[in-house]
Amino acid sequence: KKSEVSGVMAKADIKPKSIHHAKKWSDDVENLYRFQQAGYRDEVEYKQVKQVDMVECWPETGFVKKLQRRDNTFYYYDKQRECEDKEVHKVKVYVY
Repeated sequence: KKSEVSGVMAKADIKPKSIHHAKKWSDDVENLYRFQQAGYRDEVEYKQVKQVDMVECWPETGFVKKLQRRDNTFYYYDKQRECEDKEVHKVKVYVY
């Protein structure tokens, strides 16, 4: 159930075509929230910047477990949902 961004996409400098804000919480919105907290648009940008093929996720939920910020400090996330309802509208959803 994890989002699979192909290796090709991660290597090329891909820019989103459009953007909108999340309206309701979902697994994808949860992961976007985590990437954006760490200073990235989404998984695509994270993989481009950090040159990694895999993002560490919780096997139980598929949510992102650990992200490295641009200043090389790490963010660690819980298995459970962290993006509260009041935060959902702040999450940007990028369309490629």
